Amino acid sequence: MSDALLVVDVIDDFRHEDGEVLLRSFRWRQPSLVLALGDARRRIPVVYANDLRGRWDSDAPGFVADIRANGLGKDLIGEVAPQAGDLFVFKPRYSAFDSTPLEILLRELDVDRVLLAGNTTEACVTQTAIAARELGFRVTVLAGCCATLDAQLEEIALNYLEHVVGARITGI
Repeated sequence: MSDALLVVDVIDDFRHEDGEVLLRSFRWRQPSLVLALGDARRRIPVVYANDLRGRWDSDAPGFVADIRANGLGKDLIGEVAPQAGDLFVFKPRYSAFDSTPLEILLRELDVDRVLLAGNTTEACVTQTAIAARELGFRVTVLAGCCATLDAQLEEIALNYLEHVVGARITGI
């Protein structure tokens, strides 16, 4: 059994209602994510699960290229975008497991623990962590690699994940 780094919703154009606030947080935490990605790519699978933002064409490379070219955080996205060998699934809901092949993919990779990073801690990261735990995966949230819309809600979410869900919370 092994680990996988699961990167949730970081390929974002930040052109939405909460985009400006999320981009500020992402800008602050992106360097930690860059380090985590570099370390993970040397050791374990990296899997991206990203909101499809209304794109039902399953064209992950086109989606990423569009964000890198036109997103408000394009200066940051290039360093955290999928690379050759990384895996990518689109997700239509908050949890990366809801209506996606993610569980099947992780089982095929013989993963038993997911390391979670991404946007936003109190929403999609938390929902994904809960679902992962319910499916029997061990969960570690790399809190320093997660952007947030609200620091207070993030603190509540991380506390809940640690003390109720049983996730391990680390800085990076």
